Amino acid sequence: MNRKDISGVRGTMTQTPVEEIKPASPRTKSNDQIYIPGGRFFMGTNGKEGYPQDGEGPSKKIEVSPFYMDVHTVTNREFQAFVEETGYVTEAEAFGWSFVFYQFVSERTKRKIKRMIQQTPWWLVVQGAYWKHPEGPDSNIENRMDHPVVHVSWNDANAYTKWAGKRLPTEAEWEFAARGGLERKKFPWGDELTPEGEHLCNIWQGEFPKNNTAEDGYKGTAPAVSFPPNGYGLYNITGNVWEWCSDRFSKSVHKRGGRKDPKGPKSGEFRVMKGGSYLCHESYCNRYRVAARSQNTPDSASGNIGFRCVSDV
Repeated sequence: MNRKDISGVRGTMTQTPVEEIKPASPRTKSNDQIYIPGGRFFMGTNGKEGYPQDGEGPSKKIEVSPFYMDVHTVTNREFQAFVEETGYVTEAEAFGWSFVFYQFVSERTKRKIKRMIQQTPWWLVVQGAYWKHPEGPDSNIENRMDHPVVHVSWNDANAYTKWAGKRLPTEAEWEFAARGGLERKKFPWGDELTPEGEHLCNIWQGEFPKNNTAEDGYKGTAPAVSFPPNGYGLYNITGNVWEWCSDRFSKSVHKRGGRKDPKGPKSGEFRVMKGGSYLCHESYCNRYRVAARSQNTPDSASGNIGFRCVSDV
């Protein structure tokens, strides 16, 4: 879902200009990072499980320079430190609402909802939903400080990276890291989704969108450090929450993009998201594969979008 699908008026709050954000103070702890060696790999897929309309293929050989990547997605605790130090106001707060999965909204909050989305009725437009109140004003993150922060737009994520002295990964960097050293595999651990019946990521099980059996242990977000890490030591690189990349989205990126540290097109309305989320299911959105990709407007936010950072070597 993106904000283009909803017409409305912004809230009364004003978002913090990125240029006013100062680097984090030395006392602020940030996400540990792991060295990603870089190298050549086959980006994208030629497989039938891919979505041609997303521009997942054709697969082509890409070279990526070494970089550092956050071990896990940015957590509520880390984002709270950013907000407390800078006074930053997210776009969800500025707009006054965000998208929340219908099963997570209380009956009291549901009665106040005035706008519905016909094409995706499982998403509710919830007034007062933002990172600190993920399901609306009557929710909180007190017991989810180690979970990934959600309801962050691309612009919000970019602001955080400036404060943290980091940046968002390019799509090529993200996919190289997600593969964990494996070549042309569907998932960070191989080709089988649940090897020997073991769940290795947080996605939807059951019948979407009615019944989530939560066989992997979670119906919503899982802690940022959950399940075994991939070959590079990265946690939850697929599933759990979508992760913003720096690139603008293009369906023809694999046909026209460069082969050495590609950064995506120079113009475009949408930004790339990778990794899928806890709402992904094989019946409609098996985008928890490493080659899968999606897009959203840079001002959009929802209860299943987060991010992780990278740094240059």
